Amino acid sequence: MKLLEQFDGDRPIIGMVHLPALPGSPGFDGDRDAIRSRALDDARTLEAGGIDGIILENFGDAPFYPETVPTHVVAEMTAHTNAVTDAVDVPVGVNVLRNDAEAAVSIAAATGASFVRVNVHIGAAATDQGVLEGKAHETIRLREQIDADVGILADVHVKHATPVGETSIEQVALEATERGLADGVIVSGAGTGVETQLEDIERVSDTLGELEDPVPVFVGSGVTAETISDCFEEGSSGVIVGTALKEGKETTNRVSREQVETIVETRRDPQ
Repeated sequence: MKLLEQFDGDRPIIGMVHLPALPGSPGFDGDRDAIRSRALDDARTLEAGGIDGIILENFGDAPFYPETVPTHVVAEMTAHTNAVTDAVDVPVGVNVLRNDAEAAVSIAAATGASFVRVNVHIGAAATDQGVLEGKAHETIRLREQIDADVGILADVHVKHATPVGETSIEQVALEATERGLADGVIVSGAGTGVETQLEDIERVSDTLGELEDPVPVFVGSGVTAETISDCFEEGSSGVIVGTALKEGKETTNRVSREQVETIVETRRDPQ
């Protein structure tokens, strides 16, 4: 799959819809309608501000299930993803935390979403949920089995985690794409909102750019109006922005159209 072809124009900016705690999670406040309304408001604000794509993520569900989430989580996320894909015209992605790629691909296929984010696609990572192991062999086969036209965006050295082993970030990126068959990779900082090291962006972008069929590299954390130009200069194909698009630049707040427009305008007219 040519992942970048799903987006209009070059250097896509993907905005995050961080879902509040879903039913069954400790933080759930008992109001499903409020979750739906918040998701739709954030998605529409992102689109109106000029964003190129959206990822829905069950950010409020901490503490996260390590891998397989319960069926009620899949059902809730399917309902919210379906509502968002119906409400906006930009490509929509799904990330089921902490690492349920099977659920994400299934939700995307059922709702018409365009791609998924997989935190640990290959290899292993030590996280606060324990050691997570990539299941590329299952994820890619599932996509074929259910005939899902869904792109796979795989994190390399994912945030909030420590890689198991000494494999370099370039080697992880190569294996994620050449052996794990990911359609694109994500390079991030150490945690949510933490700036991604420019050296990491350059190393991965240079490595994957030398392939016969180059693979897109997205920056997955810490992107702001001040850093977005640097990300693209170091070879990034696109960026995923969450915290910097929120009111007061707080991750759990609502999306701010002003912040979205600022980021989008900076991409169009670098400082």
